Amino acid sequence: MALLDPKDWLSLHGDPAEAVEPATGEVLATLMLAAPTDVTDAAATAAAAQRDWARRPYPERAAVLRRAGDLLQQHAAEIGEWIVREAGSVRGKAEFELRTAAEECYEAAALAHRPLGQVLPSGAPRLSYTTRVPAGVVGVIAPFNVPLILAVRSVAPALALGNAVVLKPDPRTAVCGGHVLAAVFAEAGLPEGLLHVLPGGADVGRSLVADPRVRVVSFTGSTAAGRSVGALAAQHLKRAHLELGGNSAFLVLEDADLDAAMSTAAWASFFHQGQVCMTAGRHLVHASRYEEYVARLAAKADALTVGDPFRAQVHLGPVIDRGQLGKIDALVRESAAAGVRIAAGGTHHGLFYRPTVLADADPDATGPGSVGASPAYCEEVFGPVAPVRAFRTLDEAVALANESSYGLALGVVTRDAARALELADRIPTGLLHINDQTVNDEPVAAFGGLADSGTGSRFGGEANLDAFTETRWTTVRATPAAYPF
Repeated sequence: MALLDPKDWLSLHGDPAEAVEPATGEVLATLMLAAPTDVTDAAATAAAAQRDWARRPYPERAAVLRRAGDLLQQHAAEIGEWIVREAGSVRGKAEFELRTAAEECYEAAALAHRPLGQVLPSGAPRLSYTTRVPAGVVGVIAPFNVPLILAVRSVAPALALGNAVVLKPDPRTAVCGGHVLAAVFAEAGLPEGLLHVLPGGADVGRSLVADPRVRVVSFTGSTAAGRSVGALAAQHLKRAHLELGGNSAFLVLEDADLDAAMSTAAWASFFHQGQVCMTAGRHLVHASRYEEYVARLAAKADALTVGDPFRAQVHLGPVIDRGQLGKIDALVRESAAAGVRIAAGGTHHGLFYRPTVLADADPDATGPGSVGASPAYCEEVFGPVAPVRAFRTLDEAVALANESSYGLALGVVTRDAARALELADRIPTGLLHINDQTVNDEPVAAFGGLADSGTGSRFGGEANLDAFTETRWTTVRATPAAYPF
């Protein structure tokens, strides 16, 4: 029996929209987008439902989360097809999303029975302790690229901890990033009114952040949009957890095993067409290995297949839409015009962009392997593009890695893990992976970036307790206290 019913996607009051398959342009379904009035109604309903939900015994909340995880696995074929077709994901990536989304639900279920506070010492004759209480209504704004995971990683722990949720998925992935979760949690027994899915545009996002009943906002998206979300949340004196963009460095030291590193390097820049915030946007390679590295990575890129992931077994699918394609291609063309060599790729057919390797000197730079001034090196491309630049000393590698205003992930490849740890201490990032690439995520691990990659807030594991609860200090005396009044 199918989990999803398209009739459920027609009840909102914004403009009509279509779920489109980027690989073919085929319309997969018709749905309605939300209007700001839908946010007002949803937030009011959620606030009313949340009070009863927070009072439910923790085993009851945990059971709903466990059933949701089971349902994601039971309906994997149906949901996976939507992830492949609506988000342009290859099948392996869709399977990863489903597996991780289920794990997010199971990990969230465990949150429901975590210790809620601490007993504190007190200088007065009283019991003093802290407790964590639900924040209330949590607003979640999720992007198109890994739509199911980047929604459920906030939705599941927020619900488990006694909150209600209003979720705004990207309209381009409204089904696999939104309506799927509504159906899963309804089937899992979540009481009505606790989860609202409102795909919509920026006006809906602004209404969600500004609504007084929404006390915490969890946003994943671009740094530019995150700045706007953070500023609006600050105006309304509410917490905003901002997980933003990146231009992560992938450092390859002179002792690296390039035979082993090539798969890692390619995955770092080409996984899901490079449409991942953790993607390696800067491959920094020791000068003694630079030419070999560029040649090998270019050969690897040329060997990867690009095509329709629903109808063929391919390594890369389409980018999400023509706007994203235009941005990727413009950055590559501008870099080539500045003197950067396109060692592989740099072409596209429709929305299918070939994995691209950029190398060689910029006219305004000196030394082999310097692509520092090229737009594709300096900016977050959000496409399958791997700029490669050489360094000669570890001090230079640190300086290059720290040039970026982002601080999300860092990968270091070397035979000397101790040296990698010492090196990484000089490069501020939220995530560090030694002898691995930058695109990593697990439900039990705290995830988030620094600087332009976010506010330092974290999702995952114990960090979810801080993200979706408030701390209350309580004292209890046997008799009323006496004061000198």
